[in-house]
Amino acid sequence: MKDEKKDVDEHLEEETIIDGEVFDVDERNDEAPNQEQSAGVDNNELMTQFVRLQADFTNYKKRVEREKVELVSLGVRKIASDILPVLDNFERAIDSYKEHEEFTEMCEGIELIYAQLIEVLNKNSIEEIKALDEKFDPNFHHAVLLEEKEGYESDIVIEVLQKGYKLEENIIRPAMVKVSK
Repeated sequence: MKDEKKDVDEHLEEETIIDGEVFDVDERNDEAPNQEQSAGVDNNELMTQFVRLQADFTNYKKRVEREKVELVSLGVRKIASDILPVLDNFERAIDSYKEHEEFTEMCEGIELIYAQLIEVLNKNSIEEIKALDEKFDPNFHHAVLLEEKEGYESDIVIEVLQKGYKLEENIIRPAMVKVSK
């Protein structure tokens, strides 16, 4: 019986049968270090791929956030550019009503609505471009008239014909101005 056990052990050392296939045990042991090395290489490749994918995803999130901010800004600019003519008409109405005392109460109501409209614009980071008595800047001002006027240096805005507005640093509409020569 002991001899049979030895024969079986010797036979198992030389060959192994798994699911009907015969494998040489010695060959499998020789392949194991190669498999470990290739697994290490595969792990490094997978880790590199993972890091790249993670960086790509982070960049994607940043790009989407940037695009979202740009789209919101574009929408606000579009709405503001549509509202500005209405704001101009309120200013004209206030100026014309101030000349007539019989419209004082109506003028007060219009001024309240105008103030609300300005407040809404300011809440959305839309500001009036300061122009009067400022040095002419073609980035913010559109010169409509030139006039020589005493007491003013050259290239100073002496009158604002139409107010300009900006959203943060983006110009929605430049101020239309009269400039001194």
